[in-house]
Amino acid sequence: MTEVAQHPIPTRSPGHQVAAFGGIRKTASDVRPNDNPDFVAIHGSAEFVELRRRFRRFVFPMSALFFLWYLTYVLLAAYAGGFMSHRLIGTVNVGLALGLLQFVSTLAITAGYLRFARRRLDPAVAIIRARAGAVHK
Repeated sequence: MTEVAQHPIPTRSPGHQVAAFGGIRKTASDVRPNDNPDFVAIHGSAEFVELRRRFRRFVFPMSALFFLWYLTYVLLAAYAGGFMSHRLIGTVNVGLALGLLQFVSTLAITAGYLRFARRRLDPAVAIIRARAGAVHK
């Protein structure tokens, strides 16, 4: 199936190509930008499975780490009042510093995801769209 999805298959008439994705074949005259892609075939393709795997390998661990970091902050605020009220500089205490670090870590995760998506996900999405004949608006 990956062979079909990766390479157009020539038709019997010379000069025409068949656009194929997921085993579904259309002649070049049948492929129009307004045609709806075959989403079932795309979803089952090896390229899409790999794209989903890449996405999950970034998002799931990062979500788990952030959740643990946030839960730690909440538990410290609830049960370690003495530690959280320890003054660092002037009126800035540990609780305030850790609270601000929640925002910093959120921005860092967002920036990291954007970089990851641009480098590892967007090129694969473009390939899948091109093979499916989808027009990116």
